[in-house]
Amino acid sequence: MSTSKISQKLSTIAASWPTDPFRPTMQLKTFLQSLSAHPNLTPKAVEAANALKGDVIMKKYPLSKKTLEPASRPHYYNRLVEGFEKSSRGIARPWWKVFFGIW
Repeated sequence: MSTSKISQKLSTIAASWPTDPFRPTMQLKTFLQSLSAHPNLTPKAVEAANALKGDVIMKKYPLSKKTLEPASRPHYYNRLVEGFEKSSRGIARPWWKVFFGIW
C-alpha cells in the first residue's frame, strides 16, 4: 500500500475521533493528524489507531459482570461513568452530597 493511502486512512480516522472535553489543549485527534504526515508511517500504526477507534480489544476480551460489579462496591463503575458524563456537560454534585457521600 502506498504511503499516501496509509496517510489518508489515518487522516480519516483522526477526523472521526471524538474530542476530549477534559483536555482541551491535548487531543488525540491532533496527534493522529500530525502522525499521518510522518514519513515513516506504517500500516501497523494505522491498524492500531483503527483498533482503538473500533474498541476491538473490548469486544475481543469483554469484562465479566464480577469485574464490573465487585461485591464490595457494586455501583462504583456505573457511578464513575455517570460522574464523567455529567462533568463533561458541566453538571456538578451539590456540596451537601459530596460532604455526606451521597450519590
